[in-house]
Amino acid sequence: MPQLLLELFSEEIPARMQAQAGRDLERMARERLAEAGFLPEGVGAFAGPRRLTLMVEGLPPAQADRNEERKGPRVGAPEAALEGFLRSTGLSLDQLVERDGVWFAQIARKGRPTGEIIAEMVERIVRDFPWPKSMKWGSGSLRWVRPLQRILCVFDGEVVPFEIDGIASGDVTEGHRFMGSRKPFHARRFDDYARKLRGEFVVLDPAERRARILAGAHTICFAQNLEVVEDEGLLDEVAGLTEWPVPILGRMDPAFLDLPPEVIRTSMRTHQRYFTVRDPATGKLAPHFVSVANIEASDGGAAIAHGNGRVLSARLSDAKFFWDEDRKMRLEDRLEKLKGVTFHAKLGTMYERVERIEALARQLAPLVGADPEVAARAARLAKADLTTGLVGEFPELQGVMGRYYALEETRREPLQSLRDSSPARGATNPPPLGEGDRPQSGGGGSQIADAIRDHYRPQGPSDAVPTAPVSVAVALADKLDTLAGFFAIGEKPTGSRDPFGLRRAALGVIRIVLENGLRLPLGHRLSAEVLDFFADRLKVLLREQGKRHDLVDAVFALGDDDLVRLVARVEALDGFLKTDDGANLLAGYKRATNILKAEEKKGALPSGAVQRLDGAPPEETALISALETAKPRVAEALAAEDFAAAMRALAALRVPVDAFFDKVLVNAEAPLERENRLKLLIQARDAMGQVADFSLVAG
Repeated sequence: MPQLLLELFSEEIPARMQAQAGRDLERMARERLAEAGFLPEGVGAFAGPRRLTLMVEGLPPAQADRNEERKGPRVGAPEAALEGFLRSTGLSLDQLVERDGVWFAQIARKGRPTGEIIAEMVERIVRDFPWPKSMKWGSGSLRWVRPLQRILCVFDGEVVPFEIDGIASGDVTEGHRFMGSRKPFHARRFDDYARKLRGEFVVLDPAERRARILAGAHTICFAQNLEVVEDEGLLDEVAGLTEWPVPILGRMDPAFLDLPPEVIRTSMRTHQRYFTVRDPATGKLAPHFVSVANIEASDGGAAIAHGNGRVLSARLSDAKFFWDEDRKMRLEDRLEKLKGVTFHAKLGTMYERVERIEALARQLAPLVGADPEVAARAARLAKADLTTGLVGEFPELQGVMGRYYALEETRREPLQSLRDSSPARGATNPPPLGEGDRPQSGGGGSQIADAIRDHYRPQGPSDAVPTAPVSVAVALADKLDTLAGFFAIGEKPTGSRDPFGLRRAALGVIRIVLENGLRLPLGHRLSAEVLDFFADRLKVLLREQGKRHDLVDAVFALGDDDLVRLVARVEALDGFLKTDDGANLLAGYKRATNILKAEEKKGALPSGAVQRLDGAPPEETALISALETAKPRVAEALAAEDFAAAMRALAALRVPVDAFFDKVLVNAEAPLERENRLKLLIQARDAMGQVADFSLVAG
């Protein structure tokens, strides 16, 4: 069947936008084609530095003809209504069909040529394309991420003619900007298009570009007995910067290896888009890097590698300057500078925030097994590195650099004491600490240093949570202060908008508590609004783990704020409801609740103990006995936090509840019997309500 080939050729598209642009192009094409009644055999989109490409297989030459029936006015309706209907359909009265006293029009719609539909589709896609940022150029109204220069649009080997803001469609494109013929060429089918692009030094598929970069980097490193440090995010970005990627091994001054490894990696990644290289024997960074060129150089890339090395040296020289300067001032002495850093206009300075975190960390410390004074000290220093030169240059190293500075101070101060008591002169500073170094004396220093680094964690779903008690105390204090503060001033997340990262903070608290098994009641520390927000985030987390959000609601309704206990209840409830006993007991609960709700509308429900009435049906007596046995067992299991046992105790009610509803009439004529049976339903509802609010469970 005919094939559609579309290329939107522009100036350079930012690498970070390309992957989503490819997905958006495919999605929009599928939606527009479906609207037209087309079900293509295949749709594929490719994104690169200068082009978005769409290929659609299996489109028919035209839409199928179809018959449309439109309902008109009733027979005998006013003449004006009938005339209006005839005008709208283009038919005459004798062409209408009368059915059940109503006029109907049978309209034959001839299918439109696919080319016409494609022309309209492409214009809608181009004008409605959801770029995060776009621009206008010239005198036209079209917006695109960068100036759109050319549109290739071919269907079934023929150009689909249209024009968008002066850009006429055609069958012409071009290859690499600097390699190949650098002349436009014609393409009428996708395989021919992709083949000619490759001949003009353009790899169309971003997945292939990534694979070429990774394979090439491994090859050149292996030849030197080195190993490239893989970085998926950087790999995606570099693949979006190059059409013909060529990895090149470069070298840097080994003296820069005295810098913390994170500084070297961040400088390479953020400023230069280089991959770091390590020695596979030691695992430490090597004085090399891998850059990715967009051309095949005649000298094998030697000049490029040399130039890239010079640029990197300049960057690392700046970093070394900041590193040396930052270590001249203690973290404690930097706190005064935080008074000049505004955290939020309504929440004060960063110094005031540190004071709040310090107080909260001291309170939380005993609950997580940390020394309160050590936790408070760590919290006090946690934000001090925000005033350093290196963190100013690389904000993503906040916390990481604070740890290095704290470890350096921990090691330097004992040496300084020895130095002060000795007449020796001219002693030099100790060498900087490496990535895994720890001070040899005292535990508080390393605990504080690690807490400074780890209190930002987790920063994403794949990031590990802190586990050391001091780190946990400071991390929780930091996130809880953020949540309480922004909710207090009304800055809550709305829809997709969350400028202060409150969803991430709440999820961070939840993960820290759950993954460390912390018994941390949050109710008396947070407002009801913040607790509701935690419930929503917990639902998201559990839903991602395959749990039902209604079970979270059912458990949260009990008013428990112990997250570990809540999740244990949810997991036990989830398992119970998947059994026949659980499903049937839930149905019985719903039935009992519906009866009680109906009775409440008539008046107050009866209160008091259930009686064993003479002549009562055996099913009624059996349910009374089952409840007398189950209720204390459920309560005992809940007190021991053995939620599986609580569910087993509830499961024992399934048979007597089913039998009761099958054989016993609740709304008996005798008032005493009716009242007693309603009390029995109340007891059954309350027994199950010890575990969860089953009224909130779907089913």
